[in-house]
Amino acid sequence: MKPNPRRRFLQLAPIAALAGCAAKPDEKTEDEKLPSMVGAPIRAYGERSPHDKTKRLVPDLKRPQLGSTRTPLADTEGIITPAGLHFERHHAGVPDIDPAKHSLLIHGLVDRPLVFSMAELKRLPSESRIHFIECSGNSGGEWKAPGGPDAARSCGLASCSEWTGVSLKVLLDEAGLKKEGKWLLAEGADACKMFRSLPIEKCLADCFVAYAQNGEALRPEQGFPLRLMVPGYEGNVCVKWLRQIKVVDVPYQSREETSHYTDLLPDGTARQFSFVVDAKSIITSPSGGQKMNGAGFHEIRGLAWSGRGRIDRVDVSTDGGKTWAKATLQEPRLSMAFTRFRMPWQWDGQPVEIMSRAVDESGYVQPTREELVAARGVNSQYHYNGIKSWKIESDGSVKGA
Repeated sequence: MKPNPRRRFLQLAPIAALAGCAAKPDEKTEDEKLPSMVGAPIRAYGERSPHDKTKRLVPDLKRPQLGSTRTPLADTEGIITPAGLHFERHHAGVPDIDPAKHSLLIHGLVDRPLVFSMAELKRLPSESRIHFIECSGNSGGEWKAPGGPDAARSCGLASCSEWTGVSLKVLLDEAGLKKEGKWLLAEGADACKMFRSLPIEKCLADCFVAYAQNGEALRPEQGFPLRLMVPGYEGNVCVKWLRQIKVVDVPYQSREETSHYTDLLPDGTARQFSFVVDAKSIITSPSGGQKMNGAGFHEIRGLAWSGRGRIDRVDVSTDGGKTWAKATLQEPRLSMAFTRFRMPWQWDGQPVEIMSRAVDESGYVQPTREELVAARGVNSQYHYNGIKSWKIESDGSVKGA
């Protein structure tokens, strides 16, 4: 068998390299002089490479305490949103809460009103689950003016994380629910005392109080030290800085479920308590603001999610919706979590319109904007899940269609 010169080189190269690094008698030792190839020192926690410009989209707001930030969906990979890129939505700023002084009160229509400290909550049986949170106002601007310029400004009020905490059923069982208890009020410790009503059936089914996100304590913007997680429901009900839960007999018709987070229909009535997030998807590459590097092979990539359960299928059209092809779904496909989809594509360099359509395990099919407007009109600013299109020009530039 002839010797492989490449293998011989690979065997000798490390020895040669070590020989070249050997200190001569009149040179300083390694302790005295660090070689030039040594990298930067240990960085601060969470610091990214200076070459990575990924960041949340922060609007120029006059009152940032009442604002939001958006996840750069086109710059993320997989299905987990890093905690530092998770979207934010605040109604009265971010409170500074000492977890040693924070507690959760459970009272109302229960046999035993209880107060749990954070230490007591963390002693209880825990669980970790991956779920998305989507703000009700995500894509709301497209009711009246379709064509959000990029993925962040179109759908960036949605993120997906692994959340860790305690089942709400465990806490309610400990308090002893009374049969009259049909709804629950969850209130936060922010300045506006955000609170929402929730049906007790959902609370007992899969809700939990979370104290960790993606393996670390919740960040202040995500509700540190405690937030409510309501899988598949609109983000506003996932109350942050959770401080009390009151069991009641009827919904309390709070500001956030009357003047806000309802949909005014053409006949003057309003959709209320439309909690469940309907199936939705968006192509993140190629997407608005990007530029394709010439004709030829490209992989179409995107995200899909549904509050009704698991994503069952995503169809992609590269001819403006005339024909559809089935995309490949990345595993694992989890209930009420982001699902990544991909499809190989040969672009011929001509102008084209691309779009995606999600179908969940309940059989719900993501509608077109025209179908949504025909059913609900254009008076709402919430709960928009219409099919999102991108237009690709012959020079490779991509913009909202």
